Amino acid sequence: MIGRFLAPLALLAAPLSAQEEAAPAPQAAEKFETVLVVLETTMGDITVALETERAPITAGNFLRYAEEDRFDGTIFYRAMHLNWGEPPNGLLQGGTQNDPDRILDGIAHEPTNETGLSHTDGALSMARLDPGTATGDFSIMIKDQKGLDAQPDSDDPNLKAGYAVFGYVVDGMDVVHAIHDSPRDPEAGEGWMKGQMLADPVTIVDVRRVDADAVD
Repeated sequence: MIGRFLAPLALLAAPLSAQEEAAPAPQAAEKFETVLVVLETTMGDITVALETERAPITAGNFLRYAEEDRFDGTIFYRAMHLNWGEPPNGLLQGGTQNDPDRILDGIAHEPTNETGLSHTDGALSMARLDPGTATGDFSIMIKDQKGLDAQPDSDDPNLKAGYAVFGYVVDGMDVVHAIHDSPRDPEAGEGWMKGQMLADPVTIVDVRRVDADAVD
């Protein structure tokens, strides 16, 4: 499970004079290898691009769970709502819930300061306790949650490591928002997660790799 969150810093608008200055010519963004995967849920499909080049261990782990059908029949069970910024804001969590019949061994941690990825809107991130313990639970960011990125200058080991981003939603954020907006059980959940559990968890029917040509 996600252990700690930091409030993202408020974005400051650039002064009008700066906006009016001529912008430098844009440079072509570097392209990295990704693999497309569809999460079929009972509320619709979510298509994600797994960062197999920049986060090979974490993305490869997710692919293995998908290819071995370990996600099939699991659920989205947690919707964390943050009370700042414009809603929806928070994250949606799902996966194996540490089911011993589904999970594999924990994987090595890939911090964002090494992968170059970030907890921006639509990012997929591994849930974990300590770094190196992530298995088959993951979260989807709703709005930027960059406080979950690695903070290499922190004295706190958890903040220093951050959480491992391994992909981004490329289609189906409307489905993510709909699941996130589903009713929550005010009594379910332990500690500070009380009230974040979905009253009726949404089933992940199938997770499968797809070709780019198969995505509209």
